[in-house]
Amino acid sequence: MPEGHTVHRTANQFNKKFAKAKVSVTSPQGRFSDSSLINGTTLVSAKAIGKQLFLFFEPAVLRIHLGIYGKWGFSEFESLPEPKGQVRARFVNGNQLADLRGPTACELLSTEQYQQVLDRLGPDPLDPSSDKQRFLEKVARSSVTIGQLLMDQSVISGIGNVYRAELLFRANLNPHTPGKLVPSEIVGAIWEDAVALMPLGVKTGYMLTREGFLTAKTKKIDRYYLYKREGLPCRECGNPISIEILATRKLYFCSRCQP
Repeated sequence: MPEGHTVHRTANQFNKKFAKAKVSVTSPQGRFSDSSLINGTTLVSAKAIGKQLFLFFEPAVLRIHLGIYGKWGFSEFESLPEPKGQVRARFVNGNQLADLRGPTACELLSTEQYQQVLDRLGPDPLDPSSDKQRFLEKVARSSVTIGQLLMDQSVISGIGNVYRAELLFRANLNPHTPGKLVPSEIVGAIWEDAVALMPLGVKTGYMLTREGFLTAKTKKIDRYYLYKREGLPCRECGNPISIEILATRKLYFCSRCQP
């Protein structure tokens, strides 16, 4: 599932290629029947909050959540191509094309429904206006492990398996620690670390988390401390990287660096 930086990159593409224009919105697959309600209307702007993309059309807000299988395809064309595969929604502005396939959610919201979604989402480290204190308070009140809390989109928006593993390693924090037992200064440091690292993902398209390797030229094998390195030596201490299943998701950690 795409993490928050990817969705922010998609929002940036929509703002660059489709915003302030009347956009053709169709559903070649037929499953997004409400496309007719916004077809030919102006896309005012696009905004990402965590893993959710919101497209603000004049009549309504379109919410898109890719989930595990959803994908975007952006392209330019001379002659509009026929849809390939199951295209849930197609967006066209001039010679700009965006095809959406396999999303978990693609639905129109009223202003009230949009606000209800916002109220359910935690603060997003990629949004400068986000309330860090909300994150600190939710963690401080919870008996759930910090490893689970970082993946809970109502606690913090946009964090997925990669950033979860890497942020906890960088904080030298055991992922099984209950949230309320994590010192507030460490929780705050995790937030600030996400604020520093995730914009690199938006800028480069890569999740870069390892000190000394925070550029777009970094090879994939060198980008992470932990992610998908189970059984390999920890880059800091040499201890084999551990892997477990926590709440159905793979959890990577170093038992020595994160005691």
